[in-house]
Amino acid sequence: MKLAKKYAESIKSYDRSKSYDLTEAVKIVIDTAKAKFDETVELHVRLGVDPRQADQQVRGVLVLPNGTGKQKKVLVIAKGDKADAATAAGADYVGAEETIQRIQKENWFDFDVMITTPDMMGIVGRIGRILGPKGLMPNPKSGTVTMDVAKAVQEVKAGKVEYRLDKTAIIHCPIGKKSFGSEKLTENFNALMDAIVKAKPATSKGQYIKSVTLTATMGPGVKVTYNKG
Repeated sequence: MKLAKKYAESIKSYDRSKSYDLTEAVKIVIDTAKAKFDETVELHVRLGVDPRQADQQVRGVLVLPNGTGKQKKVLVIAKGDKADAATAAGADYVGAEETIQRIQKENWFDFDVMITTPDMMGIVGRIGRILGPKGLMPNPKSGTVTMDVAKAVQEVKAGKVEYRLDKTAIIHCPIGKKSFGSEKLTENFNALMDAIVKAKPATSKGQYIKSVTLTATMGPGVKVTYNKG
């Protein structure tokens, strides 16, 4: 059966114009995830803020209670004791200038997250134009520029996610895999939504949470009733 046919069947299995309570919405997402692989479940939140305004940015990080279900490869740019600490914490790669040159000359990107110490940002900044478009540039706000590289590595490995507003005032973020089941997906959903609500800008007026949608990688979107914030 082709995926297009499965998708069409999934759409018919529920009312796309209706918003469902969280328990029912999660069940629908799981039931309509019909791909042969373990689909990722994503949360999409439209906010009532203006992303063009610097004081209305919404961005943060948190470690999901049940992780994301994806093992991320971590590169740490550091020297000396910090490099040793990163290795001990489970970093997949640890390097300095030679690693930056490898990225620059060989177009090497066998990692999902780059973490660095503040003193190495001058070196990392040389390839900012390469890292930026790929979403790999370390940033203090996301906890990837830090002296405590060991903690940063452990958090990424434990399932830390970064949420941030895009240009259309929507946050897109994974909350786990289909195989997690309803309970774990619900726990991750609530943790992320609580964080987004707490991150509400002081200058935000009117309704903050405009809409909430859950979707699996190959499945249709399911609207979720959400009345907090």
